Amino acid sequence: MSNVTKILDLVKDLNVIELNELVKAVEEEFGVSAAAGVMVAGPAAAEEGVAKDTVTIELTEAGQAKIAVIKVVKELLACDLKAAKDDYVEKAPVILKENVKMEEAEAMKAKLEEAGAKVSFK
Repeated sequence: MSNVTKILDLVKDLNVIELNELVKAVEEEFGVSAAAGVMVAGPAAAEEGVAKDTVTIELTEAGQAKIAVIKVVKELLACDLKAAKDDYVEKAPVILKENVKMEEAEAMKAKLEEAGAKVSFK
């Protein structure tokens, strides 16, 4: 079994959060960006007049009222309290959800900001 195959098998076993951490670590270690491939498709999509109607929601800062933010994250992501706290709020800045329609993203952002968090769209 080649090294590439071994690595791919390991990556297949990662959950979304671990995969996100791996991507960030590779970007930092090698000075590259995982978004480079998007830049190649970007001009073609722009020429076709395709509008971006989905966003990625990032919890940039939990703020002072972490308990309230944890409860909102739990509600929005349908996860348990431990996951909301340990996997998201305590690890801010962190991606909460990807490919979210703009209307849903705005509603999520409003709830999180009401709880005291800072949120950004990517």
